[in-house]
Amino acid sequence: MKQSAARPSNDHAKHSKHIVLSLVLCGLVGAAWVLAPHPVIGLVVALLPIGILVVLSQTFWLVTLFIVFSFFRIHEVFPVLYPLKIPLMLSAGALAALIWHTVFSQKLRLYWHPTYFWLLVFWGLVIVGIPFASNKGVAISMFTGNYVKIIIMTLAVSWLITSSKELSRFSFAIVIAGLVVGCKALSNSINGIGLVEGSRVTIGRSFGSMLGDPNDLALVLMFPLAFTVATATTRGVGIPMRLLAAATSIVLFFAVLATQSRGGLLGSLAVFGVFGWRFIQSKVLFFSLGFFGAVVLYAVAGISSRSSGGQPSRGSMSQQWDAFMLGKRRLKWPSIILLGVGLDNFYYNYFFYSPHWDGLNHAVHSTWFGVLAESGFLGLTVFLLFITSLIKCARQTLRNLDDGEDIPPYLRSMAMAVYSGLVGTFVSGTFLTQGSYGRFIFSLHSPLLSHKSLLNLRKAKPRAQNQSN
Repeated sequence: MKQSAARPSNDHAKHSKHIVLSLVLCGLVGAAWVLAPHPVIGLVVALLPIGILVVLSQTFWLVTLFIVFSFFRIHEVFPVLYPLKIPLMLSAGALAALIWHTVFSQKLRLYWHPTYFWLLVFWGLVIVGIPFASNKGVAISMFTGNYVKIIIMTLAVSWLITSSKELSRFSFAIVIAGLVVGCKALSNSINGIGLVEGSRVTIGRSFGSMLGDPNDLALVLMFPLAFTVATATTRGVGIPMRLLAAATSIVLFFAVLATQSRGGLLGSLAVFGVFGWRFIQSKVLFFSLGFFGAVVLYAVAGISSRSSGGQPSRGSMSQQWDAFMLGKRRLKWPSIILLGVGLDNFYYNYFFYSPHWDGLNHAVHSTWFGVLAESGFLGLTVFLLFITSLIKCARQTLRNLDDGEDIPPYLRSMAMAVYSGLVGTFVSGTFLTQGSYGRFIFSLHSPLLSHKSLLNLRKAKPRAQNQSN
């Protein structure tokens, strides 16, 4: 009797809570409508629960699409998407999902790797250098506008994508994104849209897109080129996927040629060189093919037909290095020597530090010198240690995969793509400006994704064997 009497009271209490919750929600919706009397408010409130469920259940795709839109600038390839602020929405959703699955549901376990240490130290140096920047307004604007998101999403990406199944989907997304950007670049080249120096292809130059610089476009094409070659040459990957990857690699290769970027061509050679070194047994044949390929690429790319004739201009790497070092000798403050001129400050300080002035500011045209300029000698040292740690992680993962058995093909493909992509990006970065900010978000999480997936695979095998026994 007591149990039967207690049960209705519990049901009544739950029913009362539901009524109170419903009334509170209705009150909040009504208050929002009073403050902003617009029909869209009702639609947003109605779709909000569905949106929350999608964010929490599809975290992987949120992160992957954020990478695709941020790295490949899909919203700039198709300008109709630009006003939608898709990267901002994806980053907000991914961050919310990361907080939920880390703090509340605890489905996500944070992962630590020694590479994170050097990255966090470098970020710390950049942040400390903001108050000492030559132009504090520019540094603060870059930090609050982009740098904070890069810090958060770099860690989020490397923590959220952990399984070989997710890696296969991730690789597919990279291949498709590379195909889209490559086709757009070739279309612009054929139709003469946004050409620089008469023949160098760009995307979205008319409205200030990041891909409006042929060197930046070549850099964006570098990583998908590595992914497509790795996918096409890895046994065990499905035939349709390998054919798609092979076709995409051809498109990307010709798109890089259309940029007529010296750094892009060297990066492409580095990507192909990594695969050639693994698959060609005769090293004499390897170096012979490499030299012949470099000569053919230079001729086919038509660099000599550029208005600059392919010769180094005032904004070239050597000139910028000379200008920066001469400017350093005039500096009086040790803090600037150690911490640089500040985040995103090199371009705006070109006039003050260069003895050669042609009426225009120039980019540094080298990732390494750009890091040196904006974060100082201390920042460059830590950054090089970070890069060394990345390379070691990628090489160790490849060795472990070569010695392992029953390795998923997409994990092998991912590891090879990551290593070749890193080498290609670092080689091309010697001659191109890609900064210490945007490009290396991709370079960072990729080796750690492969490494973490390999660790998860090793942990899963003993569990499966124990269950079978």
